[in-house]
Amino acid sequence: MRKLLASLVALTAFAGFTSQVAAQTATGSAAGGEKKAAMCIGCHSIPGYQASFPEVHKVPMIAGQNAKYIASALNAYKTGDRKHPTMKAIAASLTDQDIADLATFYETLPHDKKTLPAEPAHKPSAEVAELLKKVNCVSCHGSNFSKPIDAAYPKLAGQHPDYLFVALKAYQTQNNPQVGRSNPVMSGMAANFTHEQLKQLATYIGSLEGDLHVVPQPRFKMNETHAQ
Repeated sequence: MRKLLASLVALTAFAGFTSQVAAQTATGSAAGGEKKAAMCIGCHSIPGYQASFPEVHKVPMIAGQNAKYIASALNAYKTGDRKHPTMKAIAASLTDQDIADLATFYETLPHDKKTLPAEPAHKPSAEVAELLKKVNCVSCHGSNFSKPIDAAYPKLAGQHPDYLFVALKAYQTQNNPQVGRSNPVMSGMAANFTHEQLKQLATYIGSLEGDLHVVPQPRFKMNETHAQ
């Protein structure tokens, strides 16, 4: 029975995944995305910028993120699979071409980065290692959490821990019209943990070296000094 349920969950997740990918068929242009990013830079181009909904947390770093994942996430906000009033309103205004262009733009933003190690530079505590092993996070997100097995999955290493914590809790949220994420695999995994355990996972993964970064716009340079 457990194997049957696991298979059904996997099939449901795959169906949702392929439908989101199918919705994004346009070829992205970084130059086109740069022209359309005005609605994004007010949050994602200010180092240390914090959102207040559904709780205070830093907005995610998206520069250097996989374009395929960014497109998938925007489509999920557009369809309501991800619930967030502000992001839904923004995504609803975007065409498939807009989404492809923005995703390509943020993936290709320049960053002086080193070659990331195949394994995390520092190991988790024994307790966190058990939590990671419990749901086999590396099977999708990669052993260093920055090289997922498919570009439709996010890079996680170095992401803001408080954002990761909010995102993981969203997968546990059900029947809330304002908050929550519909993903059978991630919801099933998140259900295995308490909030304190999710925070431990988020803290460790966020402490790792990764590709994600913030590229400030010139008008926000002063904020960079404030945020440090």
